[in-house]
Amino acid sequence: MRISRAIWASTWRPIPTPHLSPEDPDQAIAAGRRLCEELLEPLQAAFGRLAIRSAYRAPPVNALGNRLGLGCASNERNYGRHIWDRRDSEGCIGAMASVVVPWFADHYAAGVDWRAMAWWIHDHLPYSQLQFFPKLAAFNIGWHERPRRRIDSFIAPRGCLTRPGMTNQSGDHSRRYRGFPL
Repeated sequence: MRISRAIWASTWRPIPTPHLSPEDPDQAIAAGRRLCEELLEPLQAAFGRLAIRSAYRAPPVNALGNRLGLGCASNERNYGRHIWDRRDSEGCIGAMASVVVPWFADHYAAGVDWRAMAWWIHDHLPYSQLQFFPKLAAFNIGWHERPRRRIDSFIAPRGCLTRPGMTNQSGDHSRRYRGFPL
């Protein structure tokens, strides 16, 4: 199934185990389409191919990942994030994917700070949340109908890089990502 110009969701055919398919496929497709069109496709246009490590998760799959300590938040926390077919606690839809940008992974391995990619995305894309991870500088990138505009990291310096109300939320950060595509 094509959910945007460049992104296909080949695993969204009726799955033999129905509890792994989206309960509300129309909502999942709508949220996934926004994620792809507004975030993933522009990211790919700027940096080349993306490696998508995780995206939509059926609630039973996410719950299992949470229970086994595989880095999945609770189902309630992932509604409107990795669980695209359920609205979050505020009644909003959203979608999130875990991605690696190979172009950036190479630069990160050569010593470029993860914050360079974070600020590039902040200045160029209408993301809701970003969460960076040490392996390959992978990150969660989320679209949400009420964007939070928050960046967090599990890479040093760990914690929140920016969120609304912080002095660094606005302004030009281009000096932090010199040499990046425009």
